Amino acid sequence: MINWLDIIKPRVVKTTYAGYERIVKGKVYNYFKKLDISLKDLKPYHIQDFYTELYNLGLKGNTILRYHANIRKALQYAVKCELILTNPADKIDKPKKEQYIATYYNKAQLNELLVAIKDTPIKLPVLLALYYGLRRSEALGIKWDAVDFDNKTIIIRHTISQTKVDGKLQIVAEDKTKNQSSYRTLPLIPEIEEILLEEKANQEYNKKVFKKSYLNENGYVCVNTDGSILKPDYVSHKFNQILKYNNLKSIRFHDLRHSCASLLLSNKVSMKDIQIWLGHSSYNTTANIYTHVDTESKQNSALVIGNSLNFTDPSQDDDEEDEEMEL
Repeated sequence: MINWLDIIKPRVVKTTYAGYERIVKGKVYNYFKKLDISLKDLKPYHIQDFYTELYNLGLKGNTILRYHANIRKALQYAVKCELILTNPADKIDKPKKEQYIATYYNKAQLNELLVAIKDTPIKLPVLLALYYGLRRSEALGIKWDAVDFDNKTIIIRHTISQTKVDGKLQIVAEDKTKNQSSYRTLPLIPEIEEILLEEKANQEYNKKVFKKSYLNENGYVCVNTDGSILKPDYVSHKFNQILKYNNLKSIRFHDLRHSCASLLLSNKVSMKDIQIWLGHSSYNTTANIYTHVDTESKQNSALVIGNSLNFTDPSQDDDEEDEEMEL
């Protein structure tokens, strides 16, 4: 597994490699090192026992599936190199994927949040995440050249993330999104346009104040006063602080994306349009996450059923028949 990491490192982006490294050099390495077995002696039950160990440690099926994906990829490479004849990871029962239940704010809670973040350094990324359903990396990755004030559009095409690579925490800037569907052009919402114009003016002023010390050479929208990039971990930490200080329900920054979707859904925006707005790769992804939020369509279904069927207590019918006979 360690050798496999060295092989794939130059072939994948830093964030992908960091995810692989975290899994392989953590629980995978520690568990199989203790077994002290060679690659050729690895059996399916060894891997199955490892997954059982992960379940016992409290890990969820969705997380264990990531371990499975890494182990299978590495062993598949071993098959390709003819180190082993077959992939033992193909012969086990895969961990079951649990349905993801999104957490979100309702309209009243969102209005409270808008007041709470008004004068904070993370106001802009919060608003971008809420209005456009952006992931944290997408909100922080927006550059001024992606905002077209003339044609009233904003393009989601750049990301900023923070991850450990070779044990060191790094800021990773990429001219790519999570998937092809995540690369999208959206209308410039008037409220956001006004705030962006205000931010642009503030940055022009800060450039004059800091002069050569100003750091925003790449033209990012979400920056500190000195032009330095807002770090993803700082944004999440500050977001949690704001919620606690204002006695608001605890949610993750990513749940602003879910709140955006639920708001669209409650206002009768179709699931297909929500998929496009959020940049999901497939309709099924959107439907699986937000179907439980679609209470209105369920209420309509309940109304149709209630109006179509007229169930009465059979004992009541008998009583009515007895009264008719007496009469």
